[in-house]
Amino acid sequence: MATSVAAPSADTRTKPRLSFWQIWNMSFGFLGIQFGFALQNANVSRIFETLGGTEIALYWLAAPLTGMLVQPIIGYMSDRTWSPKWGRRRPFFLVGAILASFALLVMPNVTALWMAVGMLWIMDSSINISMEPFRALVGDLLPSEQRTTGFAAQTFFIGIGAVVASSLPWMFTNWFDVPNTAPAGQIPPSVKYAFYIGGVVFFLAVLWTVLRTKEYPPENMAEFEEEKRRTAGFLNGVRESFAGIFHMPKTMAQLAIVQFFSWLALFSMWIYTTPAVTSHIYHTTDVTSKLYNEGADWVGVCFAVYNGVSAIAALLLPAIARATSRRVTHLLCLVAGGLGLISIYFIQDPKMLLLSMVGVGIAWASILSVPYAMLAGALPANKMGYYMGVFNFFIVIPQVVAGLILGFFTKNVFDGESVYTLVLGGISMIISGLLTLRVNDADDIRLPEEPTALANPAYDSPLQTNPQV
Repeated sequence: MATSVAAPSADTRTKPRLSFWQIWNMSFGFLGIQFGFALQNANVSRIFETLGGTEIALYWLAAPLTGMLVQPIIGYMSDRTWSPKWGRRRPFFLVGAILASFALLVMPNVTALWMAVGMLWIMDSSINISMEPFRALVGDLLPSEQRTTGFAAQTFFIGIGAVVASSLPWMFTNWFDVPNTAPAGQIPPSVKYAFYIGGVVFFLAVLWTVLRTKEYPPENMAEFEEEKRRTAGFLNGVRESFAGIFHMPKTMAQLAIVQFFSWLALFSMWIYTTPAVTSHIYHTTDVTSKLYNEGADWVGVCFAVYNGVSAIAALLLPAIARATSRRVTHLLCLVAGGLGLISIYFIQDPKMLLLSMVGVGIAWASILSVPYAMLAGALPANKMGYYMGVFNFFIVIPQVVAGLILGFFTKNVFDGESVYTLVLGGISMIISGLLTLRVNDADDIRLPEEPTALANPAYDSPLQTNPQV
């Protein structure tokens, strides 16, 4: 690591096992975070097209470029934060939630393309401020044998949040007769109301975790304060964050390649599913037409389905990982997702897209949990937030690549047929699965987990309070 100061010693205390409700409380904030991401992923391309945008992939670059900076720095700062009242990660949860909720309320009211791109930049950055410390929180509070369960619990809430958020425009139109069309250059009311709901849910869900979760203090407070004093500063955080990409643990470097191909596939799906479905299946490109907006709403339903599947699959992943291995589990899930994306090319009935989304949902469940469970066991405890932030580079880099090359491929190689871009994404996801077999997962769990702390209420835990919802 390119630094002149010694890192504080790793946390050597034995972490107690946490109960079901304790893991529930510490993960609940992800329900709100995914409300934000799901609304963004399902509707931003639609907003861009509505406002006259044609270079959709390029517009999405605003988000990853800020995420590349925000997440590692937030991780670096949260590692060096401690408040007896608010803990280490929770202050960042709360600040991010306030900013992201504001952005969600503003986004559907933009009136120009440049405003939409700028608001995506603000919204994505704010969501990242809340999201990054949640990953580190699992490593902070859970013993190694419960980390797969911890990340799976986050994935469960991600799935539930995304099911509802992705479906909101469709729900408003079909259940409450809210119009899903608007004059040229205006955002439909159904989309506006969905973003308003998302802003409220984001804040309240994150607030639940902030109020219901307690964190461990640094093991050696004097050493922690000295390290914080010597390494404080925004510029130092930037330098450390970008240096970290060249000094990663071996497991992290192997997972980085896996992440690149799986997230390249995901970004191809998020960016191009709406134009692919509306043109390939609904046979229209007129963004003001009723048919186009029906197709766009159906994409939201499809996204809800894959997130719903992921919520269920997340509950099964720990058992599958113990029966096989985390590497094999990830391989199987990514192959299912890749085949799901490829199958969209062969579909003409919109309802059949739901079957494609089953495979995508299985992959999504694994992408959100298994790599992080493998990574957490390879990281020093005192730099958990920092390395989780650096790991975000390998979500951001494929998004940058997607923004730079997918538009070229779609326009010049695929002759404007977005569905071929989804096929390319499916192939990328399968490649990612195969690369998982190369990962050195030293902390792979194959044995059944012990009973949860719920069966042993006498243990000492930072989450001892509020054992029930």
